[in-house]
Amino acid sequence: MPWSQTSPMDQKTFFIADCRRGIFTVAELCRRYSISRKTAYKWIERYTTEGHAGLLDRSRRPLSSPHATPNGLVEMLIDQRRRHPTWGAKKLLFILSQRHPHLPWPSRTTTCEILLRNGLIPKKRRRRKIGHPGRPDTTMSAPNDTWTADFKGQFRTRDGRYCYPLTVADGFSRFLLGCQGLLHPSLPGTRSTFIQLFREYGLPAAIRTDNGAPFATTALLRLSKLSAWWIRLGIRPELIQPAHPEQNGRHERMHKTLKAETTRPPAANLGAQQRRFVRFREEFNFERPHEALGQRTPASVYQCSPRPYPKRLPELEYPAHFETRYVSRNGGIRWNSGWVCVSTAIIEQHVGLEEIDDGIWNVYYGPVMLGRLDDRTLRIEDAHGRLFRKHVSPMSPD
Repeated sequence: MPWSQTSPMDQKTFFIADCRRGIFTVAELCRRYSISRKTAYKWIERYTTEGHAGLLDRSRRPLSSPHATPNGLVEMLIDQRRRHPTWGAKKLLFILSQRHPHLPWPSRTTTCEILLRNGLIPKKRRRRKIGHPGRPDTTMSAPNDTWTADFKGQFRTRDGRYCYPLTVADGFSRFLLGCQGLLHPSLPGTRSTFIQLFREYGLPAAIRTDNGAPFATTALLRLSKLSAWWIRLGIRPELIQPAHPEQNGRHERMHKTLKAETTRPPAANLGAQQRRFVRFREEFNFERPHEALGQRTPASVYQCSPRPYPKRLPELEYPAHFETRYVSRNGGIRWNSGWVCVSTAIIEQHVGLEEIDDGIWNVYYGPVMLGRLDDRTLRIEDAHGRLFRKHVSPMSPD
């Protein structure tokens, strides 16, 4: 597992925590964290002698530099910048070199670094990097192993109103479970469509989507209210990586055929467009041979899921050694007299916390690991959504 999604310090802490648990050998941990054994033993030794302070990065800066810009030139650059706060390095160097041509003025890059160090260049606000669970790797070896879902690109019907087609298909058999034209890609309409499909075809093991709303958000693990609902039903949400539509290629290919046969030209209104979708679905499932299925139709391969849609939403269960906390309406939990932000996607529900080291806790929503909580910072870092299958069995809607 490479140093990604979280800071190097957090990854070192996770490494030490996993090492102290004694489940894996040092060699196995090196492969999981993509580091050398020399580096691993260095961090173990520093942690043993100095504690968490030993994991902090140490400066490699030399005590002196013979190539440093003289202090007098630095002061002149700073003074000129303060006189003209909107002037850039090129203008400052040009003016000063005209006044003092005999002085060894630094390069433009060095001048920018001097101004930055002295707080004379405002720092741009960086966009928060959103974590991602990674490439979906579920194999589609049987019906209902994985459903795929997406909104085909919106378009206007001839009455000027937008139509957002929500399509859901079985990844193994290519069976088009539903194609519903919606006025908005909102949570209520999407959830209502899935309820109808679950009641008719049962529950799949996983549902694969892209990272758009309402399937995903910018919260921990990109969890949304829709995917949180799936988790409570015992369905594993899968997200393709951003800018990688080929990871849901079967669905995208179906969209190409759907667009060509139902939207060019569009129908007069949403009702007429939906009738086109219904006719297309019947033909696609029951008449159109599919090359990947040996020229069989998707309907001849697909079978309904043996897992029925429950009449009552199951409650989340956690192992006995877990701490459980209630997520309030502001999306946080109370922890050690403090407040920890979790996610507004799971408000008024419970999360489970498992201590893996002194002050380090794995945070779970049902069987899905949301991240790791540090008692010192009261922050949860994204940890790629690993499951605790060793502790509990996958939830059943029964």
